[in-house]
Amino acid sequence: MINIVLADDHELVRDGIKALLEDQQGIEVIDEAADGREALEVLERTNPDLLIVDIRMPELNGIEVVTEVTKTYKNVKTLVLSMHDSEEYVVKAIQAGADGYLLKGASKDEFLKAITKVASGGKYFTGDVSAIIMNNFVNGNVTSTSKKDPVADPFHLTKREKQILSLVLQLKNNKVIAEELQISKRTAEVHRFNLMKKLDVKNIMELNNKAKEYQLV
Repeated sequence: MINIVLADDHELVRDGIKALLEDQQGIEVIDEAADGREALEVLERTNPDLLIVDIRMPELNGIEVVTEVTKTYKNVKTLVLSMHDSEEYVVKAIQAGADGYLLKGASKDEFLKAITKVASGGKYFTGDVSAIIMNNFVNGNVTSTSKKDPVADPFHLTKREKQILSLVLQLKNNKVIAEELQISKRTAEVHRFNLMKKLDVKNIMELNNKAKEYQLV
């Protein structure tokens, strides 16, 4: 039996994960937490096999939680479940000691595969995470991932966000973007939503104007 604790500040996400896992033999969600500090309190009380944790949470973020788990709860495996696939987030998660990193746009089959592999002592990193990032980490060359984008870009868009921006400005829909970048349609949708939010725009016209103003593409 794989005993799991869920840590995510969105109740809807936690409910969705529990519903997805409730009919899976050998897997049980034994507790949950709505922020990083609560996650550590729950771990102390329950001592699960696996912690599934989001990156962006109040009190303590997912990276901070993974760091503490790595130091204090060495028998607890950690799987980061996030909507972010930027090099910065991925490398920080790995450096903190995460055993796996999966995007929220992953399929049910991939999610179950990640849970099983991480819980059994293996490592699992989603295919949407660039192999270059992993190679840089393994070789110890991770300093380049912390470099910021040029000053002309006050939003510090990641390489993937710039790819999405370029395709969106070409008026390509999420399905086409997903096919071109070899990611899931859900991941493309999340990227588009995050991009619009990050640039604080409401439509393609505003997005185009801001991209031109700051020379983002």
